[in-house]
Amino acid sequence: MYIHERKGWPDFKWDAAALTPAVAKARQMQGRLLGRMVAVGFDLRDEASLETLTLDVVRSSAIEGEVLDAEQVRSSLARHLGLDISGAPKADRHVEGIVEMMLDATQRADEKLTAERLFGWHAALFPTGRSGMHRILVGRYRDDSTGPMQVVSGAMGKERVHYEAAAGKLRKEMSAFLKWLNTGSAPGPAGAKTLDPLLKAGIAHFWFVTLHPFEDGNGRMARAIADLLLTRADGSPQRFYSMSAQIRTERKKYYDILESSQRGALDITPWLTWFIACLQRAIASAEHTLAAVLAKHDFWQTHAKTILNARQVKVLNKLLDGFEGHLTSSKYAKLTKTSQDTAARDIADLMTKKVLKKSGAGGRSTHYVLVRP
Repeated sequence: MYIHERKGWPDFKWDAAALTPAVAKARQMQGRLLGRMVAVGFDLRDEASLETLTLDVVRSSAIEGEVLDAEQVRSSLARHLGLDISGAPKADRHVEGIVEMMLDATQRADEKLTAERLFGWHAALFPTGRSGMHRILVGRYRDDSTGPMQVVSGAMGKERVHYEAAAGKLRKEMSAFLKWLNTGSAPGPAGAKTLDPLLKAGIAHFWFVTLHPFEDGNGRMARAIADLLLTRADGSPQRFYSMSAQIRTERKKYYDILESSQRGALDITPWLTWFIACLQRAIASAEHTLAAVLAKHDFWQTHAKTILNARQVKVLNKLLDGFEGHLTSSKYAKLTKTSQDTAARDIADLMTKKVLKKSGAGGRSTHYVLVRP
């Protein structure tokens, strides 16, 4: 029996006493992180928020097995947020749609979440009206005309059904969900009026993905809804930690706890316990993002008077943003769309100015790394 088939659905229950210490710890971690960000100044806050949102969009899609170009995502986010990034690539319409959904969730977090707004998110996720090769219903709820909505895995003939969503009363179910989310009033989980915002984010995520109201994109939209509620809890549209990035790291556990909870009783304490613990780990991981932003700031402060050409600035920013692999002269030439000779001259100039230094044993293994301040 699935949870949505149980008597009393959707009056969820949970052990408040067991969850309170974890929620309090997450709140404390939130406050400490936000306090640190207030102290670093506007420019660094913008940079940290941009990095976090980029990570969030890329990793939320990666959970579903979709690989996005991080540079395109960053470029699209920066343009929408009015931040200046020189030489950024143009994003394709698919990336634009995902970015628009995320920004609508976080920049307009205090506004009511309506069915029309969800339809807009869904249309942005699937601008061609297709999911892969398959045409799907876009911008409206599923109709189950071809059978019940199922989450399956495995080869053809050996499929495993992980979950089968409720059918028949979807509009009524979604109306109840949105009423609870926007007002905190019944119908919905008991104690909703005094519910901590962090628990509300976890319940909303679970409730939405259990309803599975669309033909595709439900996971990404559930995580966007959680981000909307976490943004409300933070009291700021700027994001400095990414739940999606942490969920991607714990992807197997995420799907396991979802599946076991959807096959369980109305007591969703195990799911909420995992969600709050995951949130704590996401906030802790944000320290790495902040450290990278501060390191980048220190680097450019050190080299504020160093004369560099546009090619050199582009490559240095790539290295500071987490360049994959080693920087070689051939990679430099490819990144800057220039000749090998020009790349060699640029690199030699950077070494003379003590911006780069050689690494490796020499010969073909020679590569270059940043000289950190």
